[in-house]
Amino acid sequence: MTSDEDLRLPPALTAALAVRSPHTGGDGVDFEPFPAFLPAGETTEWIRAWTGNEQLTGEDFRVFGQDGTGGYAAFWLVRPDRALEGQPVVFLGSEGETGVVANDLGSFLWLLADGVGPWEATNPYGPVPASYPHPELTAVAERYAPGLRAPAADLIGRAAREFPGFDDVIAKLCG
Repeated sequence: MTSDEDLRLPPALTAALAVRSPHTGGDGVDFEPFPAFLPAGETTEWIRAWTGNEQLTGEDFRVFGQDGTGGYAAFWLVRPDRALEGQPVVFLGSEGETGVVANDLGSFLWLLADGVGPWEATNPYGPVPASYPHPELTAVAERYAPGLRAPAADLIGRAAREFPGFDDVIAKLCG
């Protein structure tokens, strides 16, 4: 990314993040989307502070939101042969929690449609929350990722199986 970088979110992500999901049954998705990707300089500052590694640039992450504690949701640019929408979505928590949330943007849309956000998908303290389908988010997912519909638990499991070493990758980045 350069100083004239494109900070626009993909249209499918913009559509999903424009929908406000109510808290259902006292539970809810703890996710605050950003209107655009964090600029490269801010991402670099954050990844250096988060890892303690002053050599990192943050170029492998495109941050698009956070949870209430300040943990970030981002695309992890690990697939050089795929567009941004084909990259996995990850969560990098404020207390060091990490996890692959979804294999790609389409799977992430279906997670949101099932009432699960980035923190909930990687929550080390409990199981995947109960399904709380959201009609508007389901419509967005059907529009942009019609062939990927699956329950949140299945999507999270697929992501974990495809990227089992993500925690180790992040641990190696830490200074």
